[in-house]
Amino acid sequence: MKSSKGVQDRKKTFMLITIPVLALFFCFNTLPLIKGFIYSFTNFKGYGSYEWVGLRNYIDLFSDSRVGKSYLFTFKYALVGTILTNVISLILALGLNSKIKGKSALRGIYFIPNVLGGLVIGYIFSFIFTYVLPTIGQAAGIDFLSSSMLSSTGKAWFAIVIVGCWQAVAMNTIIYISGLQTVPEDVYEAGSIDGATKWKKFRHLTLPLIIPFFSINMVLSMKNFLMVFDQIMALTKGGPSQSTESISFLIYNNGMSGGQFGFQSANAFLFFVMIVGISVFQMTVMGKKEEQL
Repeated sequence: MKSSKGVQDRKKTFMLITIPVLALFFCFNTLPLIKGFIYSFTNFKGYGSYEWVGLRNYIDLFSDSRVGKSYLFTFKYALVGTILTNVISLILALGLNSKIKGKSALRGIYFIPNVLGGLVIGYIFSFIFTYVLPTIGQAAGIDFLSSSMLSSTGKAWFAIVIVGCWQAVAMNTIIYISGLQTVPEDVYEAGSIDGATKWKKFRHLTLPLIIPFFSINMVLSMKNFLMVFDQIMALTKGGPSQSTESISFLIYNNGMSGGQFGFQSANAFLFFVMIVGISVFQMTVMGKKEEQL
């Protein structure tokens, strides 16, 4: 009787602990989402009165060239950033997981970019791209670096990719290292006995066993790159000529100060649905890969 009563008391305690958490989550996450969804059916400017306009905002999204351009840039950035980040992270993880001296210190050094804020990193790289690299390019006679990448409509997006990847690689590397440490040493010993090369060990032994960690990194990387904001704000503010305007930056810029709160609320909700859809698709595909392996 005492033990069952103790279990019940413990359950009540856990319930009481979760209530404040759920209340905070509802107030700062769910409630703004619901209010934003309601505003997406209005012509609300962010102040004053507003009228109900139905689906007009959603219809206008598909005919707005600026919105279409921001979606094109964001998906291009997210795709390239996700691929580069995971390739670099996996290579670094393999190196840091090998038998080398000072690997614990190196892991700490590689994790530093993740500790720094996105805006701080953005402003540092803005100085590098604007002053340091052009000086080096002019001195070395490299035309590609002779002018600031951030002032070019063709090169600015790649500068943002570099900054985004530099920061994202840190967390992905730690996750890959965690995955590599779960692979039993006996597996590699068996592969060596069978005469497997390092490439064959990686392809047929390591990669199949770390697929769950690969799936996590792919989903998180794509989501984070799609929601890029800090790097845009610090480096280009959507320029030059709106060539690096991400969806998140457009929603913030035009929704908060451009008098398009209702319209950008519709854009935000559509973007939210797309991110959820892409994440579910990724998890479904990667889940099938895990089952096959």
